[in-house]
Amino acid sequence: MLSIRRFVKGVDEAVWDEVLSASRRDSEDWGAIAVEELLLKEKRPGFDFEGRFIAELDGKSVGLVHADVDKLSQDRQGLIRLSVIPEFRGTRITRQLLEAALMELKVRGMTAVQAWADSENRDYIQLLERLGFKHVRVGSMMEMDLESVTQNTGENEHVAIRPLQKDREEDIELINRLDNEIYKEHFNFRPDTLEETRYFLFLSPYFKERETFFAVVNGERIGYVTVGIDEKYSLEKKVRAGRISSVGVLKGHRRRGIGTRLMLHGLEILKAKGMIKAILHVDDYNPTKALTLYEKVGFRVKRKDFTYERKL
Repeated sequence: MLSIRRFVKGVDEAVWDEVLSASRRDSEDWGAIAVEELLLKEKRPGFDFEGRFIAELDGKSVGLVHADVDKLSQDRQGLIRLSVIPEFRGTRITRQLLEAALMELKVRGMTAVQAWADSENRDYIQLLERLGFKHVRVGSMMEMDLESVTQNTGENEHVAIRPLQKDREEDIELINRLDNEIYKEHFNFRPDTLEETRYFLFLSPYFKERETFFAVVNGERIGYVTVGIDEKYSLEKKVRAGRISSVGVLKGHRRRGIGTRLMLHGLEILKAKGMIKAILHVDDYNPTKALTLYEKVGFRVKRKDFTYERKL
């Protein structure tokens, strides 16, 4: 018998961890997550403690969904984060979890909802479309072999690179301002609070090792790149892979080789730390045409992700 029940805070973290990790077994870019990492996620400013549901089939936990509400946003738009253990995908479990999330968001006053789908998960995509979701965005998971990193690909050699110092409040405030200015034209943009920036610098559960570097031109820091290494992911997937978490340049300084300089610096950092691959995610419709930059330095598309949206 299938039942959908609410997540109980302080009780169900281990169950959530087990199902989420099992659902990622066949994922190339996400690994298992530990209970301690889940607890770190709950410390994110604005984290939604409500809206979490677990699917149980004959007493076994087989799926989960988070009808996520961004408590720091003024928009009445929710996000559905759904995971089902591979052997149970394409069954009524997915639909019932999705319907529970839609009802939850509607009750909580959301007027629209988004959901993500791996382009290879045709069953989930077809279900979203049957329930009235419209395809609104395409993203790419990209990777490259770090042995192929080469200089002289159009980088601006006059740009100085300086590391962000996490013990300097000035640097934390600056990265927050840069982040909000650089990405303000991007899809689903909402300004990060200073507390959120601190969270991502110090508490983000996905990277045990994470560094940020500024691009400096005429004494002004006008862009940055952040790289991260998740050793647990590398061990699980048996690959030494680092990630480009984010890279950006202020609008008035773009198309001058500064983004390329930042990318190459980030890749060299990962290579120096023993990584053999680099991974990143990008919005294909990014207004800065970032996909072109990533291809120029050697990244190739590995997989597509779709964003779907519907009114409630």
